[in-house]
Amino acid sequence: MESAQIVSQCFNSEPKYTQIKAGLPEDYSSIKTVRDLLEINYKLVGAKEQLRQNLICILNNNGVKYPGIIGYDQDVIPALDRAILSCQDIFLIGQIGQAKTRLVEVIAKHLLSPIPVIEGSITNDTPMDLPPDALVSLLDGKELSDSSPQFHISPESAKKIQDHKLDTKINWIDGSQRFRYVLATPDISVKDLVGYIDAIKVAKKGVEMYKIDSYSPGQLLQAKHGIFCIDELPVLDPRKQVALLSVLQEGRYTTGSYPVIFEPKTVFFATANPIDYTHSGKIIEPLYDRLKSHIQTHYPKTIEDEMQIILQEAKTANCLIPIFVLKTLARLVHNARANPDINQAKGVSVRFGIHGLELVVGESERTRAITHKKIPVPRISDMYCLGQIAKFELSEIDDTIENRRKIFEIMLGDSIKETCLDYVRELTEANFDSIKQEFSGKTLQVSQAMIWQNNQISYSSQLAQFPKLSELVNLKLEQITLEQANLVNIVPINNLIPEQNSKDELKAAILELLLDAMYYMTPKIVDKKETGYVAV
Repeated sequence: MESAQIVSQCFNSEPKYTQIKAGLPEDYSSIKTVRDLLEINYKLVGAKEQLRQNLICILNNNGVKYPGIIGYDQDVIPALDRAILSCQDIFLIGQIGQAKTRLVEVIAKHLLSPIPVIEGSITNDTPMDLPPDALVSLLDGKELSDSSPQFHISPESAKKIQDHKLDTKINWIDGSQRFRYVLATPDISVKDLVGYIDAIKVAKKGVEMYKIDSYSPGQLLQAKHGIFCIDELPVLDPRKQVALLSVLQEGRYTTGSYPVIFEPKTVFFATANPIDYTHSGKIIEPLYDRLKSHIQTHYPKTIEDEMQIILQEAKTANCLIPIFVLKTLARLVHNARANPDINQAKGVSVRFGIHGLELVVGESERTRAITHKKIPVPRISDMYCLGQIAKFELSEIDDTIENRRKIFEIMLGDSIKETCLDYVRELTEANFDSIKQEFSGKTLQVSQAMIWQNNQISYSSQLAQFPKLSELVNLKLEQITLEQANLVNIVPINNLIPEQNSKDELKAAILELLLDAMYYMTPKIVDKKETGYVAV
């Protein structure tokens, strides 16, 4: 009798709690059992409504909607806002490395509220999934009727409620735990998506073939009350796409001849490359039509956005990243995206730049930091190792290793030249006259392995003969340190802040930058030889 009263009161009365997010009580961490849930008249808010309500709250408070997503403020983000506010399923179309999957993960993590799930459930079963009379039956220790064709909760969760009744434990599961990602590959099966009758369960438990106990849930049901994202949807063959169609059309599906209806109550996201998206027959028309919002993503439009993304995503050792190395890397990626010899239909991923920064830091560590026990400070000279991560396809010429290498070297040279010249544009010819005279009859030796100062030949010892060049290095050190500080305000990472033990190596990197700049100027201030830099 107690169970019937408490269930009736919960389902028919207003909530007794204040929400801090959609459907989330302010003291939710203290709610640990089914009894606790029922006593506060808990109301489960569906996943689409959670996204909608939480987005509205963030908009009202001028909060950050999609943290870590850069360069989409003017187009993709407004389109995404509209789709979420309209409770629509979403199709993201964009080339490789445009943060499509990352965007969906961020939505799951930040816009879905935690929900109460029966402890141990892999299908996110909550007591509120059950009709009131079914919940009462379980709380009274009775079994659920087999007559219902509707799947509410798994047999394992039902058994826990039968055994523990109102003291059944619950866990609060956040949005990231209710996110399921599936990469569409030819070997993905319908069973992977919708589940299947498990012969092992039939044998072990001795259950009948078509009893609910024999069912093993697929990815769709494991994403219940969450987000299901299928990457590269057009790769799925039509039969598998049909399996997803009923989820979008009716919010439910069946599996084979299994006489049970499943409702995953999930938000559906799909992604595709523009080539596949526009290719006739790649996506079945009914599925294409029922993905209500189609949103086009794109690569970062500015060097600054590209730099922020590289810094945010790269996994590097403790190091100092000079802003001019970062600019060169971002330019290299943009030059690759504009190169007519590269297959732009395939795209040039932002991962090119991310992996590039990681590699350049590793190169600076390999050539100098380990030997001299210094913090790695990448230089322009370290960037010639980047050919090993040049992941692009050629279209106008034969896609051979040799042709890729040539194209890459030209793009890298252009990127280095442009960045180097940026740092001397404001200087006049008079600024370089005295430096030009200093090089008369002298050679300034440079080496990727040479450091600023040690007991042997070094940059600082050589600059004693080049006082004007030394002044320019110190002047640019002030400018670059300020640029680094301004960038930290945008991307707050420690790898941009020069410390006492890294300032000398930053000066060495600046010296090489200025020498390259004077070589690229018209007319040249210095010439580059095998031994180093000499007078023209």
